[in-house]
Amino acid sequence: MKESLLDILRCPECKGELDLTVEKQDDEIEEGTLYCKSCDLEYPIEDGIPNMIPEEK
Repeated sequence: MKESLLDILRCPECKGELDLTVEKQDDEIEEGTLYCKSCDLEYPIEDGIPNMIPEEK
């Protein structure tokens, strides 16, 4: 995932801004987490792909 995507990505639940935590990065972010403070939800980034599918309630 390119770090510049953070400017356009929003939480799928509340449309809030996301905070990024990077665990592994080369040219792009390979592993990490996107976190929404408003919802207190985390979305993992695995193999450079953010998984932003909300959990079913």
